[in-house]
Amino acid sequence: MLTDMEIALGCNMKKIGEIAAGLGLTEEDLELYGPYKAKVTDRAMKRLESVPDGKLVLVTAINPTPAGEGKTTTTVALGQAMAKIGKKAVIALREPSLGPVFGIKGGAAGGGYAQVVPMEDINLHFTGDFHAITSANNLLCAAIDNHLQQGNALRIDPKTILFKRVMDMNDRALRSVVVGLGGRLDGVTRPDGFMITVASEIMAILCLADNLSDLKARLGRILIGYNYDRQPVFARDIGVCGAMAALLKDAVKPNLVQTLENTPAIMHGGPFANIAHGCNSVRATRLGLKLADYCITEAGFGSDLGAEKFFDIKCRAAGLTPSAVVLVATVRALKYNGGVDKAELKKENVQAVQAGLCNLGAHIDNLRHYGVPIVVTLNHFYADTDAEIALVEQYCKDAGVDFAVHKGFEKGGEGAVELAEVLCRALERPGNFTTLYPDDMPVKQKIETVAREVYGADGVDFTPAAQRALAGLAALSADKLPVCMAKTQYSLSDDPKKLGRPQGFRITVKEIRPSLGAGFVVALTGDIMTMPGLPKDPAANHIDIDDDGVITGLF
Repeated sequence: MLTDMEIALGCNMKKIGEIAAGLGLTEEDLELYGPYKAKVTDRAMKRLESVPDGKLVLVTAINPTPAGEGKTTTTVALGQAMAKIGKKAVIALREPSLGPVFGIKGGAAGGGYAQVVPMEDINLHFTGDFHAITSANNLLCAAIDNHLQQGNALRIDPKTILFKRVMDMNDRALRSVVVGLGGRLDGVTRPDGFMITVASEIMAILCLADNLSDLKARLGRILIGYNYDRQPVFARDIGVCGAMAALLKDAVKPNLVQTLENTPAIMHGGPFANIAHGCNSVRATRLGLKLADYCITEAGFGSDLGAEKFFDIKCRAAGLTPSAVVLVATVRALKYNGGVDKAELKKENVQAVQAGLCNLGAHIDNLRHYGVPIVVTLNHFYADTDAEIALVEQYCKDAGVDFAVHKGFEKGGEGAVELAEVLCRALERPGNFTTLYPDDMPVKQKIETVAREVYGADGVDFTPAAQRALAGLAALSADKLPVCMAKTQYSLSDDPKKLGRPQGFRITVKEIRPSLGAGFVVALTGDIMTMPGLPKDPAANHIDIDDDGVITGLF
């Protein structure tokens, strides 16, 4: 059996100019990064503004096992399958972070015969977008500390500085640090910490910005802390927003690549959905809508995280109207949510599937809040049995939602033709898209609404620190912003051990962080952290490169 890496290396890629030409893009519309990767220029995006939009499809999932359940694989397979049935479709994905690539997950460009390529480039440095975001973030941090060192004219209270350094790697040792140790010329000593790059507000800003001008304005609105009079201090007060925007001038342009079957794929941005807003960039999605009749995009983790944020943050901010949603389930995730240990998931267990179907039901109910047609797809694994699959299919029939099994991992686009056909029929039905809560609802009530309507919680408990932060939002004109919930991906609750469809629980909000540049408020729940750690046996231990430059172990 070939590995993902071997499959990717054996594919026949077309030059990216040929892929672009199939979308109506010219050489002048591209900035090439070698023969198989390109950025789409601002000139091209401006020219396409008057083109009618295609239909927008979101791919989301139920609560996963720790290994993930194949949303990217499903999205890629669906894009390839749409081409098989004669439809013009573009997929719009997030870029992988080096954290999971070297941590638990390994490669994050799809799997089997449903991948985006060049897989090894995409999984490692790609076009440098994440490096640019990291550099812009840390330039602001350096400028803040330099301001403190050079006299602190803004009278910033070092103990109130909110903006943290980032790096695109899982490194738990950097969660809490002290900077400025050493001599008098080595900076002001103060507590600090690192987040992973995908949790940076600058990542969110890049993914939500309309253009470079909007991005620059959003950078200026970043709240970095408070002065000794408890007045807010913003990034624009530090004076480096122009330099930060200069670092991001190329990163703000969407990237064009292809699938194993040479269908077009746009990859741009990559915030995690458990600690950030979980969607690729607005610019990438808008570009996909202009270039094809169907733009198929994904949002991270389950519908309780990625889909909720896609609808309530991204669609609200960008004025997007989705036409359908594909909900990915797997037999193994249903068994996991039915109480089966990860090591036993390959064994047939119809009773565990039955027990775990309540989780699928919760996600179907979640998506019904938004008023768009729902298609459930079972991402097929080789160990799935006919009895297990039949049980899921009957459950979906009883729930009144469309259903299709897909074998994209094994067969590529051909394995997802049934899913593509079911989706196209669903897209013929009218939708009535709506967000979960109105714009003018206070942040506290928005948090309670998400917890109650999406997670199924009985209520929300706010720590004293979170209550103080809520009380301060009005002074920042942030008390009516959308909410970005930071929560475990493994459970509908804030406790990763509560699987299935938990009942009789409350959500605890530990911290509230205004992300004024991004345009939302982050609510941290449970034990969620914005800097992950590496596992005992990280994927990095199994990645290598030979003397000919061939990489192995990415998946």
